[in-house]
Amino acid sequence: MEQIPQRQPTRSVKVKNTVIGGGSRIKIQSMTTARVTDDDICGELAALKAEGCDIVRVAVNDVADALAIKSRDFLGMPVVADIHFDYKLALLAIENGADKVRVNPSNLGARENFVKVIHCARAHHVPIRIGANCGSVHDAVNVGQSVSDSLKEYVGVCENEGFYDIVLSVKSSSVLQTIELNREVSRIFDYPLHLGVTEAGTLSGGSIKNAIGIGALLADGIGDTIRVSLSAAPYEEVACAKRILRALDLYGGVKIVSCPTCGRKKADVIALASELERATSSINADITIAVMGCEVNGPGEAKQADLGVAGAVGGGAVLFEKGKLIKKLTKEEIIPELLKYIDSYSK
Repeated sequence: MEQIPQRQPTRSVKVKNTVIGGGSRIKIQSMTTARVTDDDICGELAALKAEGCDIVRVAVNDVADALAIKSRDFLGMPVVADIHFDYKLALLAIENGADKVRVNPSNLGARENFVKVIHCARAHHVPIRIGANCGSVHDAVNVGQSVSDSLKEYVGVCENEGFYDIVLSVKSSSVLQTIELNREVSRIFDYPLHLGVTEAGTLSGGSIKNAIGIGALLADGIGDTIRVSLSAAPYEEVACAKRILRALDLYGGVKIVSCPTCGRKKADVIALASELERATSSINADITIAVMGCEVNGPGEAKQADLGVAGAVGGGAVLFEKGKLIKKLTKEEIIPELLKYIDSYSK
């Protein structure tokens, strides 16, 4: 029986109507490629919402971006203002409705600039995510120590100001470094951790890097919110994040298992599994569906699945439920019949 990873306890931080940490469900984030002032952002926000994004982040490059947050409809998703270099943009973003700000205090200039952001965030009940990416730490040789020292310094400034609504993140383009650094940070702090492998790459290669890096940490019980960084459409980041969480039984929805197809196949497993994955991506039923190519990898090997099909002579399939054969299906009946059964599980 699969074991759900035991979560490491962290404080809870409220972002608008969403809670990060404190044992709450792991939240999925993404970031728009369009600017806040760009009308193209509307389509991205709609796609993110439909895919199940919990929190959306936007780049705030100038005053116009900060001001636009107030009038933009984020479809109920809490919005995080991503700030670099100019602390005044953080203040303006908070004052114009940002639900959270992401800053790297090392590029905000003098310490008092960061303190001003803290005071503004506290006044508006807005949390701060403190990021310490490996590319911005002081000591390029001893990265781990430098990251720890930087976060201790930044957290110390917040705590000295009586501010505790903090989320921490440590990212690297190196999977192994990401894992190592986050394990270290989780031993030092009890603030919620935002996980991600930065600059991970394309949809294909980047998904693998994120699955290994984020997945290894989640399997350790580390992490309260995640962003899968990909050079792809933002909704693809959310879709990949859901798959990572679902693989660890940390996210509901339809889970699909399918055999590695071979010369014994009597059904097109690749096409069936892909079509079923698309058709069930937004279904919340917490069930496992098996798509198997033949009787060898059929009901026997997939008996732990709630539902499944195994290829039969002629390109059709047999439908089984928890290993028990139910009926024979023609090729055209396979997907509709599975969806009908899935719908009955959802009710």
